[in-house]
Amino acid sequence: MAARGRRVAVLSALVAAVLLGLGRAAAAEGSAGPHRRFEYKYSFKGPHLVQADGTVPFWAHTGNAIPSADQIRITTSLKSQKGSVWTKNKSIFEYWEVEVTFRVTGRGRIGADGLAIWFTEEQGMEGPVFGAADKWNGVGIFFDSFDNDGKKNNPGVIVVGNNGKLLYDHQNDGSTQALASCQRDFRNKPYPVRAKITYYQKTLTVLINNGFTPDKEDYEFCAKVEDMVLPSQGYFGISAATGGLADDHDVLSFLTFQLTEPGKEVVPVLFFFLPADDPFETVSDRELRQIFEGQNRIHLEIKQLNRQLDMILDEQRRYVSAVTEEIAKRGAAVSGQQGQVSQQEIDTVVKTQEEVIKQVNEMKNAMADTLRLISGAQHPGSAAGVYETTQHFNDIKEHLHVVKRDIEHLVQRNMPPVEKPKCPDLPPFPSCLSTMHFFIFVAVQTVLFIAYIMYR
Repeated sequence: MAARGRRVAVLSALVAAVLLGLGRAAAAEGSAGPHRRFEYKYSFKGPHLVQADGTVPFWAHTGNAIPSADQIRITTSLKSQKGSVWTKNKSIFEYWEVEVTFRVTGRGRIGADGLAIWFTEEQGMEGPVFGAADKWNGVGIFFDSFDNDGKKNNPGVIVVGNNGKLLYDHQNDGSTQALASCQRDFRNKPYPVRAKITYYQKTLTVLINNGFTPDKEDYEFCAKVEDMVLPSQGYFGISAATGGLADDHDVLSFLTFQLTEPGKEVVPVLFFFLPADDPFETVSDRELRQIFEGQNRIHLEIKQLNRQLDMILDEQRRYVSAVTEEIAKRGAAVSGQQGQVSQQEIDTVVKTQEEVIKQVNEMKNAMADTLRLISGAQHPGSAAGVYETTQHFNDIKEHLHVVKRDIEHLVQRNMPPVEKPKCPDLPPFPSCLSTMHFFIFVAVQTVLFIAYIMYR
């Protein structure tokens, strides 16, 4: 009887805890923010951005756009260029957020024309509006570099909506059609510029990171449009164009997130007593993300080591060239004496060679540490989702072996010589009789000979 009473008490406590949790969730539902889920099919980010055939997975580029391993150059700094990149598939979620990282750089004080971020019902592959099609159904966020209307309000950010029937007002920089705008200078910044665009509950918000700081979360408010109705499904895109003036428009990353209202996300109800993992990131996705992050760090470290090795080799070449030129000058200046290189100069050359060898050995040790890092990254805790990346890690490992072998050859080639450098040969001694003296001597001898004949 007592055991039955204890079971009833425990069951009552569990029911009370469940009801209390549901009540708190219902109370906090109105104030909680949306749930974010990363959508890789609508995103891209370097490194290893491009496939073997030169395309970006799940994206299509057109015009003068040039994808590379780290970024997509929408237009180069040439006149009258147009380019764009668009998702191949329509989005299947109502609310979204995109984070775009880009650079706009040019040699002039004024650039043109600008860059645009799109969400439209149809792909606007090519056209007159910053490289994309006009009469779009959706919204465009324009980063306008050139001041067409002469109001000195550029560079600026403009939000322009369209129902598929309006032509963009180029002459007035879209000011007659702008739903919201802000003035921001996004050209030639020390760090990439970031834009966070959020569409949630029919409200569009634009935040800007001005590119003066490496802090990725240092955003400033730019624009906000309320009661905005966008297509429930559409394509994401980014385009750019140049005119009489030109800039390089480079996009480093385009990250898309699905936003879900609280209470509408899928939750496993049967297992509410157990601690559930994040429903928006599976174990395989988390392992894959960790592998990509480690791979990115290794890639950056290898690039840094290669730059340091190039600096060491350049320094050695310059020093050897300077010493050789100095020895040649001193050997040419010797006349009638034996040219000799001082012991101090020889010691200086040998000391410099030893310093170079020491630096190359440090580089070799750094390469070995990187190799051990790659070997450790090949064996994560779980084998799920890792098999596809093993071949890529093996390629990196083989590349590092080649670099290591080249460094060893460099060390052997730059060992100080055992024998001392030979002194330059003596220059030929000058002749005792010059040409003028020879002719004078011949003339005197001739006169004396003629005088002697006449005397006889």
